[in-house]
Amino acid sequence: MKTEQQPASGSPIFNSVKEVEGNLKARMEKAVSDLQHEMASIRTGRASLGILDHIRVDYYGTPTPLNQVANLHVPEPSLITIQPWDVSQIGPIERAIRVSDLGLNPANDGKIIRLPIPPLTEERRKELVKKLHGVAEHHRVSVRNIRRDGNEAVKKLLKDKKITEDDDKKAHDEIQRLTDGCMEKLDQAARTKEKEIMEIR
Repeated sequence: MKTEQQPASGSPIFNSVKEVEGNLKARMEKAVSDLQHEMASIRTGRASLGILDHIRVDYYGTPTPLNQVANLHVPEPSLITIQPWDVSQIGPIERAIRVSDLGLNPANDGKIIRLPIPPLTEERRKELVKKLHGVAEHHRVSVRNIRRDGNEAVKKLLKDKKITEDDDKKAHDEIQRLTDGCMEKLDQAARTKEKEIMEIR
């Protein structure tokens, strides 16, 4: 005899299709904003503070986000300036940038670090686009998993006789519609970013 699977710990219990759809919408919107945040750290040929988001500086033994130890500015399209609040941090900041995957060479005058953003080579552009595709696919998989969770939650509502078969069909159609809309947003965001990477200035 097949035993009924227990819901995974922490799985939300839904009482209506509306609750399921609300949960899905929130999770899908988060997937889109997570993708946008992650894409901001992928370099293009133009200076952007977003590329420094993942840099952590060893601030007296604590890995600290760069923007919490320095003022960051983009004075021109191919330059970022970094002004540490504590000049003794110039060394650790430069080190953190050098060991990152950005491939940039910081230089300082004792007070300010200048970070020139050189034009991307054709090869580097292709590498970055490949990385972008990997990041976008990871988020697409997340959205497909969210859709699966939603469909399973709706099936459970039907099984528990909280909804009719007609409601069940409508809910599955709506979940697919939400999924398609979210996938389009992910694809559009990735296309825009790819265009920025491939654009030669």
